[in-house]
Amino acid sequence: MEGRSGQSSAAGPGNVPLVGRQDVLRLLEEALDATAAGSFRFLSLIGEPGAGKTRLLGELVAAAAARKLTTLSGRAAEFEQEMPFGAVVDALDDHLEDHFPDLAPGAVRLLATVFPAMSAALTDPPLLGAAPGPPSPISGEANGVTHVARYQLYRTVRLLLDELASPSGLVLILDDVHWADDATIELLDHLARHPPRARILIAVAYRPAQAAPRLAALVQAAVATGGGDQITVRPLTETEVAELLGPKVGRARCKELYEASGGNPFYLEALARSDEPFASGPREGDLPPAVRAALQLELSGLSSAALRVAQGAAVAADEFSPLLAAAAAEVSEEVALDALDELVARDIVRPEAERFRFRHPLVRHAAYGSAAAGWRLAAHGRIASYLAEIGAPAAVRARHVERSGRVGDRAAIMTLVEAARAFSGQAPTTAAHWLQAALRLMPENLAIDQADPPAGSPALPSRLELLLELAQVQSVGGHLTEGRETARALLRLLPLDDHHRRGRAARFAALMERQLDRPHEARALLLDELRRMPDPRSPAAVPLRMRLVAERMMRLDIRAAQAVLDLMPDSSEDWEPSLELAVASLRVLPALGALRVDDALRYRETADRLLASAPDEHLAEWMDAVAWLCWAETMLGHFESAAGHFRRASAVARATGQQYVVTNLQAGLARSYGMLGRLTEAAAAAEEAVEEARLLTSGQQLVFALTQQSLVANWSGDEQAALRLAQEAVEIKAGGGEWWGSMARYALGLAFIAAGRPEDGERALTEATNGFQPPMALDPGTLLSVCEVMTGVEAGRGRRTEATAWADRAAKLVIPRLDANNAFATLARAHALQPDDPAGAAREALGAAEAFQAAGLRVCEGRARLRAGIAQAAAGDRTAAREQLRAANEIFTACGARTLKGQAEREQRRLGVRVPTAGGRRGPGGPGGLSKRESEVAALVAEGYTNSQIAEKLFVSVRTVETHLSHIFAKLGVTSRVGVVSALNRTGDAGSGDAADTQD
Repeated sequence: MEGRSGQSSAAGPGNVPLVGRQDVLRLLEEALDATAAGSFRFLSLIGEPGAGKTRLLGELVAAAAARKLTTLSGRAAEFEQEMPFGAVVDALDDHLEDHFPDLAPGAVRLLATVFPAMSAALTDPPLLGAAPGPPSPISGEANGVTHVARYQLYRTVRLLLDELASPSGLVLILDDVHWADDATIELLDHLARHPPRARILIAVAYRPAQAAPRLAALVQAAVATGGGDQITVRPLTETEVAELLGPKVGRARCKELYEASGGNPFYLEALARSDEPFASGPREGDLPPAVRAALQLELSGLSSAALRVAQGAAVAADEFSPLLAAAAAEVSEEVALDALDELVARDIVRPEAERFRFRHPLVRHAAYGSAAAGWRLAAHGRIASYLAEIGAPAAVRARHVERSGRVGDRAAIMTLVEAARAFSGQAPTTAAHWLQAALRLMPENLAIDQADPPAGSPALPSRLELLLELAQVQSVGGHLTEGRETARALLRLLPLDDHHRRGRAARFAALMERQLDRPHEARALLLDELRRMPDPRSPAAVPLRMRLVAERMMRLDIRAAQAVLDLMPDSSEDWEPSLELAVASLRVLPALGALRVDDALRYRETADRLLASAPDEHLAEWMDAVAWLCWAETMLGHFESAAGHFRRASAVARATGQQYVVTNLQAGLARSYGMLGRLTEAAAAAEEAVEEARLLTSGQQLVFALTQQSLVANWSGDEQAALRLAQEAVEIKAGGGEWWGSMARYALGLAFIAAGRPEDGERALTEATNGFQPPMALDPGTLLSVCEVMTGVEAGRGRRTEATAWADRAAKLVIPRLDANNAFATLARAHALQPDDPAGAAREALGAAEAFQAAGLRVCEGRARLRAGIAQAAAGDRTAAREQLRAANEIFTACGARTLKGQAEREQRRLGVRVPTAGGRRGPGGPGGLSKRESEVAALVAEGYTNSQIAEKLFVSVRTVETHLSHIFAKLGVTSRVGVVSALNRTGDAGSGDAADTQD
């Protein structure tokens, strides 16, 4: 009640005036104005139950309609908190039936896993839970789970909102978000941190005392960045209560109602509906005793049939159909319809199209509580049976099955398992909840677990298999501690002589310990399990030893890793086919670390051959080993091969739900793309790695991802972002003494130097390399890069002795046959020679450029040619200098290395070469004033992608690509795709800059 003043008790929302909310209305209007003007806004209304948040959202709807903004509303429900994305689906799904978005097919398929309307519209809809999933670490068999990377899903939902907002704008309203599931909160967090591009206002309402910490944090973050507003809906004052009740209510009664309600509009309404005396008392749950009594009195005035239907509807769903309420109440449809007429007349429920809702969640809460516990249990069972009869998906039935199922009920267990598998990738927290419910219904006797089912009954997975699935979805959902504990519980259940399955379970538990930044516990667990195995070379023992190798390699403890590898043959007759690939993948890096380069290259060739012929299911079983092969290839300088393997491994990891390794693989892909000069793709891979790591809540994985994102930003010329990201990686304080922790400090050192802080950069690089004293937790190629960078820094500061010392150190780190890595030493020598022997510096720089070019390291090649051009100019060979500077400029333009491009252009101007400036036809985003997105589309056109391929790659619709192309044609003054390519070749795809060279 927000003001009734003489209205009947049946008055619907919006028919009465608001009282005391002018300040809130003004803020709502301001948020709408900002949205209409083109700004994304995130608005939150917070207040106690019954404070009037929903009514204010109704006012927001009316104000948005006045501005011709599309408005979509949904809400979470108290008794459906397990439903993934429930509030978002409630808001969007009906609209999608009539307004199917113009999205790329891949985006539609992804969204169809969440939105029923989109799934129904597909000619080949996704069958949730039907596709083969990851091999179980226990059984080695597919468990039937379909997994979706959550970050990709959230990014696609953002695209969907952009599409729905076109052309007028969109207001998305989500009410009662304190009851939203984890997946919804994660989605809102993503949208707040990565705002949609269109004119969109997202408004959420929730009770602060019941809100998840992450919800409160994302709201505060949105406010802090200036993109959000938080509005507290306060209680009404005594004067406002009197105004609300109107002149027909006496002063004494007004005061009594105010004191009993505390100024809460809903409480006030419930108390004012009843003329009975009431007394206040200690609050119980959501409702004070007086309000609870008033609601109970309201319900007690119903006929017995209407009360029963109200109770059944409260058990059934937040929004219910007459048939569902009838099934819950165990009455006929005719009786249910008559009862609903009575409930509508008494304003207990309100019609919405052909369905119904309670007038307020607290009314549903009261109706639910008025039913006996046993009756509610039976009602859940009736609802589950009805939903099964009409073919409702397992995910819809699971909530009722969970509450009504009995121990040993095979159908109930399989319903819960199917529901869990349907959303294990999109909503892993919900999947874990349903798996735990299934385990509670499993018989304790494992023999019964695994017995042949009766005729016509579904075959059950074993308790052990479900525990492994539970551990997996817990880890995917970022609940790593719970996943570890589940895996350890599994170890306690397995017989001590069941070495094969114990080995698989121990390997998974060790992986979780590693994700939790507990390497010592991981190693102890592996060693403890290995001591129990009688044969250290058995197929059960080898996977544990492989995990030990990986743990040693994290610290680049090459000797210890090699000692473990020496106990393993390359293959054995009793091995699974995939095990040979896994062992071969792990042999490369220890050999490289021991400077056995010939062996390392031979092992790489063997692993590459096995990987090329292996089916995806073999990779799926050994993702951690394959990841090490990919990283070893980067350390060997084989970045093109590494990129291909990282891409394939990432696809397999996502398809099989192994999100714990996706961040590692995407970070490696970013590393490979960055070194190859594919900086746009590197930035996308790095961003995905960071987002996946934040969802996983693993410090190790987040450091991995942030490090590569910082390096890509540095190469791209975004020095401030590079510094911010590297500082965040180091401040996590994880990975001390391990390779990935040292890489974070390496990135920080480069970022400091790029930001013009060479002293801070040198300190960070000294920490990263341990002052070049053992133990050094960096690979040889990165150590050479440190020497090259510091040689350039010292030479640029005029410190010739120090520059020569760094170049000499680089020369000592050269490893024969690793030409791509050794080119850093050659370039370091060029830096050191520049002041006194520019001709010699030019020769060394050209040699480095040729080596980098042969390895495909485009940015490094450009830097070497830039150094060669500068040296040739100093030596008086201006013609050769112009050619090298032109080549460097073209490389930096193609790669998108803005700062380096700016320096190359300055050096060209010094030699009298005319180069494009930021004036003329060039805009802030690219040639001809292209926006960032237009520049991305133009670059893909230049690479030969079709419109459909561009749409898939950028997660946009084909129509959107066509629109961008029309703008690109107009801005560049061309009429064809060929013209776009020519224009890019003439002017480049990035603006010139004046920042100092960060590497020379």
